[in-house]
Amino acid sequence: MTTSCFTRLGKLAGATTKSTILAVTAGLLLGAAVPSAQAQDFYAGKTISFAVGFTAGGGNDLNARLLARHMGRFIPGTPTIIVQNMPGAASAKPVMYLDQGAPRDGTVIATFGNGIILLSLLDSEKMKIDLSKVAWIGSITREDGVCFSWHAAGINNWNDLLNKSKRFNVGVSAPGSNVYNATAILKNMFNTNAHIIMGYPGSSEKRIAIERGELDGDCGSWTSVPQDWLRDNKIVPLVRFSSQATPGMPAMPYILDYVTNDKDKKILDFLLASGEVGRPYVASLAVPSDRLKLLRTAFDSTMIDPAFLAEAKKLDMPISPVPGVEAAKLVGDIYAAPDDIVSAAREIVK
Repeated sequence: MTTSCFTRLGKLAGATTKSTILAVTAGLLLGAAVPSAQAQDFYAGKTISFAVGFTAGGGNDLNARLLARHMGRFIPGTPTIIVQNMPGAASAKPVMYLDQGAPRDGTVIATFGNGIILLSLLDSEKMKIDLSKVAWIGSITREDGVCFSWHAAGINNWNDLLNKSKRFNVGVSAPGSNVYNATAILKNMFNTNAHIIMGYPGSSEKRIAIERGELDGDCGSWTSVPQDWLRDNKIVPLVRFSSQATPGMPAMPYILDYVTNDKDKKILDFLLASGEVGRPYVASLAVPSDRLKLLRTAFDSTMIDPAFLAEAKKLDMPISPVPGVEAAKLVGDIYAAPDDIVSAAREIVK
């Protein structure tokens, strides 16, 4: 990935709602070729499964359930869409399932943490998948990652994080998750006293641990933070990992602003790049092309549907979608990163 590509990714993250709608509409027009009659009839009476790589109650799960309530209206035959939680392998279990047990006919769609895109590059022995070899349907929103502390943890700002006497315990499900990568960046790139605590399968379990004082905070999606925590000032925002702030996000420093060395900036930019893919949805490459076209068109149509957007607003879920073709291009750029950048990033998140 070149420096110009990193710059392009940063600009994409700052897209306004208007430009997002224009981009999705353009995608609809480009994919407007009429699928075959066989594809048009295929989904009648069928059930589509969204396989979610996390336990119920977290941000990825809630986004999948929101999408499931609306997307079926835009697929010919109006199939039922259900959500199946499938945590494991740093959220990669659903991706593996696509070609290892799932029907490859367009009735199973996987969603996962975008951090495994990096893990597949940085530790290919552990994460033996290639996210450039799946059929990208799209992403609901780009990443809005932050790190925050619990109000009773005694870590109230960036300088407290840098204080080696203050330990910052963060729970993760497995290496390669966004939470793992963000905590590793704090620990190994900025020399903080951040510690990765393994064994938490999802957001719900971590929230309980944070409230009990077992964990000191978290690094994850801002829009997944419980509303009562925000209302009652139970957390302290520390640093933002997304290039642009989500509407309603309080002011906090951007992690890249703390890096002055050009090489380190490129490394950190690479480590943050998968956030542009956000909350992705993919299918097997074996899905017939005309059915994939139906799914992509239905996804893009859902992203600009008034009823979908109204419910997303009611649930405080920001929508900044990435069409499938664009998501595939972003992932291709990540896989094309220079070897020296990949090697340096590997040392940081190992």
